Amino acid sequence: MLAQPIVGLHHVTAIASDPQPNLDFYTQVLGLRLVKRTVNFDDPGTYHFYFGDDVGSPGTILTFFPWPNAERGSAGAGEVTHTAFSVPLASIAYWEQRLTERGLLFESSGHRFQEEVLTLADPDGMKIEIVGHADAGAAHAPRFSDVPAEHAIRGLFGVTMLEIDAEETTKTLAVMGFRKVAEEGNRLRFAAVGNGQAPALGDHIDVIVDPHASFGQSGAGSVHHIAFRVANAASQLEWRAEIGKHIQTTAVLDRDYFQSIYFREPGGVLFELATDNPGFAIDEPLESLGERLCLPGWLESRRLELAERLIPIRLHKAKGLA
Repeated sequence: MLAQPIVGLHHVTAIASDPQPNLDFYTQVLGLRLVKRTVNFDDPGTYHFYFGDDVGSPGTILTFFPWPNAERGSAGAGEVTHTAFSVPLASIAYWEQRLTERGLLFESSGHRFQEEVLTLADPDGMKIEIVGHADAGAAHAPRFSDVPAEHAIRGLFGVTMLEIDAEETTKTLAVMGFRKVAEEGNRLRFAAVGNGQAPALGDHIDVIVDPHASFGQSGAGSVHHIAFRVANAASQLEWRAEIGKHIQTTAVLDRDYFQSIYFREPGGVLFELATDNPGFAIDEPLESLGERLCLPGWLESRRLELAERLIPIRLHKAKGLA
């Protein structure tokens, strides 16, 4: 184990279609904050949205590439099938009522390990879980949300990956410091253990093993990749060298708000290691995160062109909080 452990997820990145329903669902239904609106660095004519807690803390972030008119994807083997958010166990009743009042279909999955789970789909069919558990932690409630702070989403709980076989995936997770901590039927749970720290956000990687599972199709409603947290650039380089002994990784890529390396685990899921710093307040104040289009320096000269190409969106704020 390296000196600076990987303690959980940094973010999850998925694909959407129409940006406005995506924005409305995650801010107005789930009560997250849009902490950054920028563009897809590889496709600058489209948005890249980042949703999270009030300050965009690592471990709270769900990001989207909204590609208008994108065809619907389908989850399958070698992919993330469910993205889970953390709330206090006592908040499950609140979320059941909130979703019901908004006419949203959801499934109450009952107990999973020691948790209560609600499952629903976002506007593009991506499966979202709201997980109530005892160690949900403190809230950094988004300032423009109408969700009461005591019931606010704390951040990521984790993800569920579907694999045909878990043997090689288990070995990769072990290299990263994750060990199997529980098992329930064909669901295996992995967590970063032995680092002497309190449970981190996103520290639950569930693997469902189904030898007969079919492969999915990337598209709207599918997860593109999951990113794990590393403390800083120096730690990232150490982990790149360690993981590179087993799996080919990319070079370090500058994403403005963090630095990234990527590699594909043997089962097929694309992994990223993202640094905690510099964070989302490097180009706009915390008070107004997500309220303007932020561009990397190398695209700033194209601001007018890109703004004309992007679909206009409206960021709604809860009444009395604007």
